[in-house]
Amino acid sequence: MTDEKGTIICRCEEITQEEIVNAILEGHTTIKSIKRATRAGMGFCQGRTCESLIRDIISSVTGTAKEYILPDTARNPVEPIKLIKLAETPLDNK
Repeated sequence: MTDEKGTIICRCEEITQEEIVNAILEGHTTIKSIKRATRAGMGFCQGRTCESLIRDIISSVTGTAKEYILPDTARNPVEPIKLIKLAETPLDNK
């Protein structure tokens, strides 16, 4: 873990290590809570790139073992899809 406060942790939303640490110090000690407080993990990759880094920072700041820090839940769509695909999908009229 680097001590550089300006290190970008979430590239999609440009959230720095300092912002993550500040959120933790304010009481946001889960990935889901940090996501809500900072937007880290809400970008294009949906946390695939930064979630492990955020877990490392939480562990480092709080002393919690990484295996006890739960991942955020995946939401549909899990990967980006084009709107034309949705438009072409027939509706189920049940």
